[in-house]
Amino acid sequence: MLKIAILGTRGIPNNYGGFETLAEYLVEYLSKDFEITVFCSSKDIPTKMVEFKSAKLKYIPISSHGATGIFYDSISLILSVRKYDKILLLGFGGGFVIPFLKMYSHKIILNIGGLDWKRNKWSPKVKKVIKLAEKLLVQYSDRIISDNRGIQDYLLKEYGKTSSLIAYGGDQVKKISITPSSIIEYPFLKTQYAFIVTRIQEDNNIEMLLKSFLLQQIMPLVMVGNWDNSPFGKKIKSKYENETNLILLDAIYDRQKLDILRSNCAIYVHGHSAGGTNPSLVEAMCLGLPVFAFASGYNEYTTFDKAKYFKNESELVHLIETYETQEAVNIGKDLKKLAEKHYIWADIANEYKKVILNK
Repeated sequence: MLKIAILGTRGIPNNYGGFETLAEYLVEYLSKDFEITVFCSSKDIPTKMVEFKSAKLKYIPISSHGATGIFYDSISLILSVRKYDKILLLGFGGGFVIPFLKMYSHKIILNIGGLDWKRNKWSPKVKKVIKLAEKLLVQYSDRIISDNRGIQDYLLKEYGKTSSLIAYGGDQVKKISITPSSIIEYPFLKTQYAFIVTRIQEDNNIEMLLKSFLLQQIMPLVMVGNWDNSPFGKKIKSKYENETNLILLDAIYDRQKLDILRSNCAIYVHGHSAGGTNPSLVEAMCLGLPVFAFASGYNEYTTFDKAKYFKNESELVHLIETYETQEAVNIGKDLKKLAEKHYIWADIANEYKKVILNK
């Protein structure tokens, strides 16, 4: 049985995060075919499990966040190249050690996710560092996976590299009806509302979304995110938390609670701009939610041009103010059909299996 290592995530079991969700479902569906080890950060994962769903968990005592994430990913890569038959490397963190490990490049399968160097949260100097790491990873990896056609086109144009197109699954979400206890906890469930779950960072257009919903009176926006994890998040929350048309909730790790809030919104709003297929957008599609998405190019690919799109505050306000229930229902139905065809975890895992086996 082939030994597979998954690197580049904070670890599993997962609370939030696209790569973490991917790792968890690859473990769930592929553990019968491969002996899988997931590298985890003992600084970021409070519960130190030895195994999870038949996968072994190996802990590195370094945080996966921020600048230390480069060391975390690099050490994980150095420790794994000799021991495992194939290595699934998620993200850009191992870019600066991979040239020194080129004799093992035939083992490495790369998924960079989005174009991280484009994120507004990075300084120009950091962006250059991340872009260089990306270049080295693409150069020295044996196989590359793109999670979005926009990323696939970018890799071909920028580096002349072909890649396998494999998105994310989203069918782990469940449509859950409103309960009396949920209304007590979240009174806005009694009314029409828009919803988004997101990481609170600039490239997700957080402030643009908040300002847009202040400029209309059709419905409030409920935004769930990690407000207290950054100076940016704390600043924005302090600025907008007392506005009557905005409901800002801290990160919700109880999936049932989160699914109740998502399932029953009138509109799902998506502001991500940095590229790739975003898991929260795929999950919204799997729930059959009508989606208003930022026109990034990547979001249009993910939704197959079947959602509504905006580029700025005025365009989003216009979409909200011209919102019609039946049109929204039809959009949701179309997106759900697409999700059932393209974003099912069992199918996604099987595509990864083919890449691992070089099929």
